[in-house]
Amino acid sequence: MSDIKTVLDNAKASMEKAISHLEMELQKVRAGKANPVMLENVMVDYYGSKVPISNTASINTQDARTLVIQPWEKSMLTPIEKAIQMANLGFNPQNDGVIIRIIVPPLTEERRKELTKAAKNLGEEAKIGIRNTRKDAMEQIKKLQKDGLAEDAAKDGEAKVQTLTDSHVTKVDKHIEQKEKEIMTV
Repeated sequence: MSDIKTVLDNAKASMEKAISHLEMELQKVRAGKANPVMLENVMVDYYGSKVPISNTASINTQDARTLVIQPWEKSMLTPIEKAIQMANLGFNPQNDGVIIRIIVPPLTEERRKELTKAAKNLGEEAKIGIRNTRKDAMEQIKKLQKDGLAEDAAKDGEAKVQTLTDSHVTKVDKHIEQKEKEIMTV
């Protein structure tokens, strides 16, 4: 029975990874509110090498619509501003000589629908990962059965894998539903 327990534990860990990856990806989908995560993928030219913006400045939210970027070196203001513009995020950074401010524009209805679609795609990717984990776990249980595991124990293990899969797919659906609500709220 410990072999089935190992299969179940591995499957659960893998499914949890899919959920946490989904959560991280959904944070990057902007919902009209300013969030420092929006700039996570922006790469700044730092003395000849490309580094994440978070390595050159602190990024904070001033209010629901404003991001404030405070470079650690004053000479980095212009490279950071250029990097944000080059990232093509739809932001217009304002450099006042000390900090860079980004006013996050409100989302249009069309853009909201695009973001909702993107969130659904992320959810579908997470579900595919969960289903692949289920398939692998089922194959491992079948292999254990060939190696002498009782048929009842194998059926029980397969049922537990399916229950685990269903609960994680439900979690994905809840995350997507929550993100859609967040995106569509004006």
